[in-house]
Amino acid sequence: MATSLGRIPGWAKALAAVALVLVVLLAGLRLSVLPGLKDVFGTETRDRSGPALLESVRDISRYEAASGNFQVVVDLEKDAAYLPDAVRGTRTLYVGAGTVDAYVDLGKLGDDDVTVNEDRTSATLRLPHAALGAPALDPERSYAVSKQRGLLDRLGDLFSDNPNGEQAVQRLAVRHIGEAAKESGLTARAEKNTTDMLEGLLGSLGFKEVRVRYGNG
Repeated sequence: MATSLGRIPGWAKALAAVALVLVVLLAGLRLSVLPGLKDVFGTETRDRSGPALLESVRDISRYEAASGNFQVVVDLEKDAAYLPDAVRGTRTLYVGAGTVDAYVDLGKLGDDDVTVNEDRTSATLRLPHAALGAPALDPERSYAVSKQRGLLDRLGDLFSDNPNGEQAVQRLAVRHIGEAAKESGLTARAEKNTTDMLEGLLGSLGFKEVRVRYGNG
């Protein structure tokens, strides 16, 4: 004898309703992979940023003579006294990639720093030594390899405006890249490139002899 709809148990009706919801969700996912149909459950990203404002302008007299690409692996661990790492502590493994430019500031040249002979065939220039610019971290090539956080740190992330912030490892990466640039010989390369540039430029203007010196020497 067939069972009437009115005699179906309540739990069976609830189960049927859940099954119907799952069927609808699965159907929506399948529609998303069909060409020409939009995923009804998808999200749309809108950029509501305001226009960029020009705050200041300054003239640049630096000759960017060399640029170095660097990469460093930062392993930063923070432990709490008297607490195991599983309860309180963090460890982040971060790959930082960035560039450092080396430049010669031609804007510091004075009248006494350029000497030209009477027939304008010989020139002597005294330039300041090359210097290093600030390291610039490349966000496209920098990334966290792994993050380990204790229970209390995970709970703190729930109430933080910037959960899992990477400022500390990024600052360390910038510092290590800057230190590596100082030991890389980048400034010497910049001075050589600046000399080659000036010799070629003044040679094209008719100078037969060009001497470039750096520092007070």
